[in-house]
Amino acid sequence: MPNYKGKHLVVNKGLYTHHGIGVDDDLVIHYSGLADGLESGPICLVSLNEFSGDDEITIKNHSERKYSTTESIERAKNRLGENAYSVWGNNCEHFIEWCINGKYQSDQVDIGVNITSGGSSVAAGAGAISVVSSAGTVAGLSGSGIMSGLATVGGTVGGGAVAGAGVLAGTGGLGMATLLNNTVLKDEESLPEEERDARQAGRAATYAGAAAGTASGVAAISAAGTTAGLSAAGISSGLAAIGGTVGGGMAAGTAVVAAAPVAAAAVVGYGAYKVWQWFSD
Repeated sequence: MPNYKGKHLVVNKGLYTHHGIGVDDDLVIHYSGLADGLESGPICLVSLNEFSGDDEITIKNHSERKYSTTESIERAKNRLGENAYSVWGNNCEHFIEWCINGKYQSDQVDIGVNITSGGSSVAAGAGAISVVSSAGTVAGLSGSGIMSGLATVGGTVGGGAVAGAGVLAGTGGLGMATLLNNTVLKDEESLPEEERDARQAGRAATYAGAAAGTASGVAAISAAGTTAGLSAAGISSGLAAIGGTVGGGMAAGTAVVAAAPVAAAAVVGYGAYKVWQWFSD
């Protein structure tokens, strides 16, 4: 039998992986959430068989671990009974990485954030096109239809077509910031102080990223086209030029401008969180 003491144990559950730390050759400490089904559960000490559920156990190597195997086991024991499991922010992989390296790290969450931000960006772009095509007095995605739709959306905040582009972009960015801040970057009193500080920095940065993405989108509209500025001709020209970078026209440009703040909120916010983690080591 392999030596499991202080090692990072991984069980492949198909759609996700489950993680624990070996205490000896027959006992494992793990966050029991998603160990066997969708229910959350506390950090607990279980048998090897209960941890694995008869699935194959592999060992994840940490060649430059911060804490020794003995220290990692003690860190795990000190959190026994904690019951604050969160798939996005405090899962079994976060827990084991913290025991071994002192950082809340989850490859599964990193991948999930990338997928979610990409999917949300696409959805924001598609949603913007749908809104613009149907909101105005001129329906459809012709030049006049897009300008009419943007003007109508902008009118909801007392502005015109420029304000409409800002509203569409800002809504998506704010949505992504809110999603991250209520999941991956959510504050939990049970977390170590340095992790809470990193998440606080990330939460602030998501909103900054969304705002910057929105402002950059409006600025790009003004500067990108053959007619500079934010007149009707300038907006039409700018959107067409932006859309041309992805092989489209004004509709594609509208989608790009709406999608940019979503990506910016995710990249800037999650990036700030990871950087803070790194420098707090």
